[in-house]
Amino acid sequence: MLSNFHPINAEAAFSVASNLLSTDRRECIEGYGYNDIADIAIGALALSNSYYYKAPNGENAAIGGVQDGGKIWMLCTPIVKRYPIQYARDCIRFINSRPEKLLWNIVDKRNSTHIKLLRYLGFTFLREIPYGPNNLTFIEFCKINARHSTRFSSP
Repeated sequence: MLSNFHPINAEAAFSVASNLLSTDRRECIEGYGYNDIADIAIGALALSNSYYYKAPNGENAAIGGVQDGGKIWMLCTPIVKRYPIQYARDCIRFINSRPEKLLWNIVDKRNSTHIKLLRYLGFTFLREIPYGPNNLTFIEFCKINARHSTRFSSP
């Protein structure tokens, strides 16, 4: 595994879940119906292929992963904003290390931090859809994994 990404454990899941960026917390509560820290942490622990990101200062800064079928997700703390370039570069390495051909999910349209990161990571935004218990506007996104893309040449 990549040096700053580690298989998720309970300590990291609860540490990150209790210190989320306000936009991530709002997305969890209003978009998915997760109302407390335990819901978020236990949900992350229950998913296969989940990881936590340890910032250069040693603090747990994010959790995320890729579920079956290429559904990628992440939740961040304010710590990632102290190391934005390092975090973005590490995320690119993480994405490029994945075996899935297609990575995809949806993001709360109001979560500008994640949208900015997803753009930087090369994801394509497809369409807006109503989602979750409050029918909020989410944006569907995807990316063909660089390991699986092919280049077409003119005849």
